[in-house]
Amino acid sequence: MPSAKALTLVKDPDRLESRLKEIPPEPGVYYMRDANDQILYIGKSKKLRSRVRSYFRDNQGLSPRIALMVKQVAEIEFIVTDTEAEALALEANLVKQHQPHFNVLLKDDKKYPYLCITWSEAYPRIFITRKRRSGKEKKDRYYGPYVDTGLLRQTLHLVKRIFPLRQRPQPLFKDRPCLNYDIGRCPGVCQALISPEEYHKIVQKVAMIFQGRSRELSDILTAQMEKAAESLNFEQAARIRDQIAGLKLLGADQKVSMADDTISRDAIALAADDQYACVQLFQIRAGRLVGRLGFVADAQSGTPGEILQRVLEEHYQTVDAVEIPAEIMVQHELPEGDMLAEFLTEAKGRKVTIVAPQRQTKAEMIEMVERNAEYELARTQRFADRNAQAMLDLAEILDLPELPRRIEGYDISHIQGSDAVASQVVFMDGLPAKQHYRHYKIKNPTVTSGHSDDFASMAEVIRRRFRKYAAMKEKGELVKAETDSVLSRHVSATADFPDLVMIDGGKGQLSAVVAVLREMNLLDDVKVVSLAKQREEIFLPGESLPLSTDAEQPGVQVLRRLRDEAHRFAVSFHRQQRSDRMRRSRLDEIPGLGQHRQKQLLATFRSIDYLREASPAQIATVPGIGPRLAQQIYDYFHPSQEAAESESANVS
Repeated sequence: MPSAKALTLVKDPDRLESRLKEIPPEPGVYYMRDANDQILYIGKSKKLRSRVRSYFRDNQGLSPRIALMVKQVAEIEFIVTDTEAEALALEANLVKQHQPHFNVLLKDDKKYPYLCITWSEAYPRIFITRKRRSGKEKKDRYYGPYVDTGLLRQTLHLVKRIFPLRQRPQPLFKDRPCLNYDIGRCPGVCQALISPEEYHKIVQKVAMIFQGRSRELSDILTAQMEKAAESLNFEQAARIRDQIAGLKLLGADQKVSMADDTISRDAIALAADDQYACVQLFQIRAGRLVGRLGFVADAQSGTPGEILQRVLEEHYQTVDAVEIPAEIMVQHELPEGDMLAEFLTEAKGRKVTIVAPQRQTKAEMIEMVERNAEYELARTQRFADRNAQAMLDLAEILDLPELPRRIEGYDISHIQGSDAVASQVVFMDGLPAKQHYRHYKIKNPTVTSGHSDDFASMAEVIRRRFRKYAAMKEKGELVKAETDSVLSRHVSATADFPDLVMIDGGKGQLSAVVAVLREMNLLDDVKVVSLAKQREEIFLPGESLPLSTDAEQPGVQVLRRLRDEAHRFAVSFHRQQRSDRMRRSRLDEIPGLGQHRQKQLLATFRSIDYLREASPAQIATVPGIGPRLAQQIYDYFHPSQEAAESESANVS
């Protein structure tokens, strides 16, 4: 008999009604937990009881995503707050902490880039990225996502010309700055010719540009220029003058006609079909369009107003208070607009209003944002149609009963058997899902330098990948999800079980994999194929001839992209392993120098050559390296004459 909590609430009406009566009609936050005590969803409401009860009413019109979640709810918990704004702030913190699966609204398809400033480093870097790692370094700041990648790159390029910033991720020379320092593009970060405090002041000015505070920055620079001129420091005044002129170039052609250009505003609108809701957010500061952000949401996750509400909540929870505008113009009325306005007012320290304009200039601005959202939706639809056609073609080629949702690709990389590694890359619905990528170090003792065995290496990787499922099948626990939707697969015991496995290679590699799967009693469960490089031929288990396909047809191109990505990922990991081995080979000979300290040394000096040139005092500055060990390292690279003669005698 299952325990009471093992039953979901929808299957236990008495317990459900009892639990709902315990929830008070006050503002607060509620948790939805499954039978395994995992948090499925975290929400907030000004009236907890009515909001939670709405999930369990008959014919409540829930989206498929939320309806699936409700079927799994085994327990409901809540936290009461004093105000709605407190509930919103608490929900934001809890979602960041627990990251429940069903709280994901915005699709992370790497479509739009962010700009990152690494405040966690002494000398922050500024770069463009498509992956937001919000949990890695809390001090780092991400701006965006920006729709116009070209404009973002152009802006960053101009910013690096206006302000002296570090231009390289790694120093070019060990003991001197590069040409960028001589021409005034870099303040000499690599040689610490500028203090971290002074460099932070420069980066803070750059951050103001991406916060939409260019006018405020221009006023600050103007005051600094006048002060420098009064002090007869004309060289500094001239540099600041050039920075002010550069700032004017950034927004020269981005004027937006608004009645009051002194108020900072955001305008948000969406366009949606049955699947996608493309959201556009225009940032207008001092009458200028300083940023156009884009989001893609699940159209089934709520009404247009609810989607806009959630997008705004997620967006403003990740920005600094100075970036929150005084006015937010929305296309549709927000269901909890007053609560959001109160939350933003408290965060900003000044009144923030949310309006849905119906006429004149503001309504025209919303229409312009909506038109841009429609263009983005059309682009999204075209891409989705092409991808769906390719996946359908692949299913027909391989005679699959359903479209493959999760496809895994494997490849081996080595040089004559040395540093042999393997890659596992994953495509979800035809798109790379890099969060699921894995790499393997080949452990087979017969694969050594001078002796390679791709068949044995591939067999080892497949055995390691699927041994968990072999054990599950032996116990009778290997059960596929009831439906093929991504959400139901996520909550099943086989969430990462592939619909298709592609091996990079020909019949030999495929035969090695088939033998392993047969040995593990999984051959009937895993659909596996191989793709040979020379003619882009697809081989199936047990077939001596390849399938009759065209290398350019959409389904084959999906496998080719998967194969190329697996190859790239394997080669990059192999090069990393080989480089680490070559760098550490000499350091391994120094007594008392373990792997961690070797990493610290190489992170500081970058190469063995630079470490060899360092003095004992310089080596001792590395964390974990004391004066005695520093002297041992120095002596290793600079042996005394007696030690050198003794070593020569031993060799002879």
